[in-house]
Amino acid sequence: MRLDKFMKVARLAKRRSEAHEALEHGRVRKGGIALKPGYTVKPGDVLEIAYAAHRVTVRVLVVPLRVTPAVRPADLYEVLETGRE
Repeated sequence: MRLDKFMKVARLAKRRSEAHEALEHGRVRKGGIALKPGYTVKPGDVLEIAYAAHRVTVRVLVVPLRVTPAVRPADLYEVLETGRE
C-alpha cells in the first residue's frame, strides 16, 4: 500500500491529499530519510511524522490488503514516541 493511502486509512492524516502534501514537503521520515508518497509501507517500518505543533513516531504493525469498515486504525500502528516540536 502507498504511504499516503496508509496514512489516510490509519488516520495519521485526515485526507489523502493532506498526507501527500506532508510527504512532498519531507515531513515524514524513516531513519532520517524523507519518504515519497509512493513508498510501499511494510510491517515493522518506523515512521517519524512532523505535524505543525508536535512530532509522532509510529511503528507500522499491519498493512491492510483492502480497506473495509472492519479495519480499525488503532490496530495498524503503535505510537512509540510523541513530543513537541
